[in-house]
Amino acid sequence: MKTWRALAAVAALSLTVAGCGGASGGGDNTLTVWLMDGSAPDVLVDELNKEFEQSHPGMKVDYQIQQWNGIQDRLTTALTSNDPPDVIELGNSQNPQFSAEGTLLDLTADADGLGKAQWVPALAESGAWEGQQYGVPFYAANRVVVYNTELFQQAGITQPPTTRDQLIDAITKLEQTHGADPEFQSMYLPGQSWYALLSFIWDSGGDIAVRDGANFKGALDTAQTREGVEFYQRLVETSATSAPADTDEAEPQQAEVYAKGKVAMMIALPWEVQTAAETNPRIAEISSAFPIPSRYAGKTAPVFLGGSNLAIPAGSSDADAAKDWLRLLTSQKYQTKLAESGVVPGASQDTSALERNPVSAAMAAASKSGKVPPPVPQWAAVEAGQNPLKDMMTAVLTRQKTVVDATMEANAKITEALAANS
Repeated sequence: MKTWRALAAVAALSLTVAGCGGASGGGDNTLTVWLMDGSAPDVLVDELNKEFEQSHPGMKVDYQIQQWNGIQDRLTTALTSNDPPDVIELGNSQNPQFSAEGTLLDLTADADGLGKAQWVPALAESGAWEGQQYGVPFYAANRVVVYNTELFQQAGITQPPTTRDQLIDAITKLEQTHGADPEFQSMYLPGQSWYALLSFIWDSGGDIAVRDGANFKGALDTAQTREGVEFYQRLVETSATSAPADTDEAEPQQAEVYAKGKVAMMIALPWEVQTAAETNPRIAEISSAFPIPSRYAGKTAPVFLGGSNLAIPAGSSDADAAKDWLRLLTSQKYQTKLAESGVVPGASQDTSALERNPVSAAMAAASKSGKVPPPVPQWAAVEAGQNPLKDMMTAVLTRQKTVVDATMEANAKITEALAANS
């Protein structure tokens, strides 16, 4: 449960969070490791540290758990100090900034020994900068369509949708069966759930930003991207969701809405099922999931991979030992243990351990086509504050702007943000 809550923090992480803190690096014969609260089970880290210490006589691991709140400032302070930690965890959207600042060790020559051939491609991309590798994939999670099996069965839906058209058909059947209930929603879909929107944009062949020489520029002003936005609009209108058009899945918490048992589907992270079960324990028993459907039969829609990378600060007092610690964590032994904790392992293509649960199995299947936003420091400015993508979605769903006008306006703001200090 701690791991899923950590993933939620990663997915929603803003690079402008407040807070501060000093570095707490290791002294002689001490390897200082910073991991975030809930990122890895204690039993896994304890076993790994013990194995590391046995193979490095006289060296001890100083394992420190950090909180997401204020971590940006804490990392900035630590990485520019004379005594930084030796291994750090950072959100994949944070990695480009610290890579560009030169405060992380270049691991390009070590990548093969750290299991590069098995890395999740999207996470590997977020850890790279100008052709060099500074971050090693740690773990990830992605959204799936969580559904109430009882409501599906009552509507005569025996198989989960595998295409967009089938998804619309399922919504229609659900509405025909349960629509008389004023509390019923075939799909709870907040207007500003932009991580969910990304799946439909990418699936339509569009994008939010593309490379323009050495930099990136907005890519919303295309027919493909608009098709993805229009499909999201169609989902909202077909499902007659009561979700607000001007907030995301956190306001209100969609898991709490789903817990009431009157919502047939929601696009969510797997941990949200357990959150719902805190209010209604039975909901976990009647919930399953399927990958976000693609417009193309036989495929799943691309999904946003939220997660973490691991890096070695450039000022580490013992980079060689830090690399050895990373080699252990990226070994199949510990990658399997990560998967068993309920996350997509970042340095392994083997997700079989996730197939024991239908919700995590759907996540694992969808993760194969995972993607991340542009791996550049400037992307933080897009997400922070008034996200242009959120404004665009609200404007479209409330009919304040046409899809063409809304995407053009958001595209200009994204291009401007990505050009800042580039």
